Amino acid sequence: MRSPFTRLILGAAAGALAVWSFGFAQASEEAVVIPPPAVDVQSKDGVQTAVIAGGCFWGVQGVFQHTAGVLNAVSGYAGGGKMTANYTAVSTGMTGHAEAVEIKYDPKQISYGQILQIFFSVAHDPTELNRQGPDSGTQYRSAIFTSNDEQKQIAEAYIAQLDAGKLFKKPIVTKIGALEAFYPAEAYHQDYLTLHPNQPYIAYNDLPKVENLKKLFAQRYVEKPTLVSTAKVTN
Repeated sequence: MRSPFTRLILGAAAGALAVWSFGFAQASEEAVVIPPPAVDVQSKDGVQTAVIAGGCFWGVQGVFQHTAGVLNAVSGYAGGGKMTANYTAVSTGMTGHAEAVEIKYDPKQISYGQILQIFFSVAHDPTELNRQGPDSGTQYRSAIFTSNDEQKQIAEAYIAQLDAGKLFKKPIVTKIGALEAFYPAEAYHQDYLTLHPNQPYIAYNDLPKVENLKKLFAQRYVEKPTLVSTAKVTN
């Protein structure tokens, strides 16, 4: 379990250690260069939705807000009920929820499989079980919440492809399950990375993810983030 206060303290400590040791902030996790999925969805019309979870939603949201083709990326909760879909309850790790991000995207610009490629490569470490970086608990698990059989098949095939290729040092622990509901998080969590770039947790844990997106997926990176506060597509 990580309370908001503990998250800030751990982030500050990690950031201070990195600066003291190396003279500049170091990413707490390395990006992994991985191939695109061999199985992907065919191009569709209309806005599509993907829901993923990979640790603290601040960083995952931030990555996809800088991804071309993403129309909106909202931090929230998935995997539990409506009554406990709030930060205080979810932070106990007892609600079944994961901190998740709902991604609305244009399938003419980016596919579901390509979103998963970025998710596995730079947005989080899919080999960490029920934790990411300094955060631990089931609410920080790696998960893909699928909306239909096609998404399920693509996610399952991609994990099998990546494991077979031994592209990670350990097996992928990402869980795939049907999306029952997605609940947007409180307003103060939205656009957090953009609004608080100097916050130690963000600077150490999350900004390097955006830099990795820019480096490894230059053709998909956009400098100006698509923020919840200005998105043209809402939930």
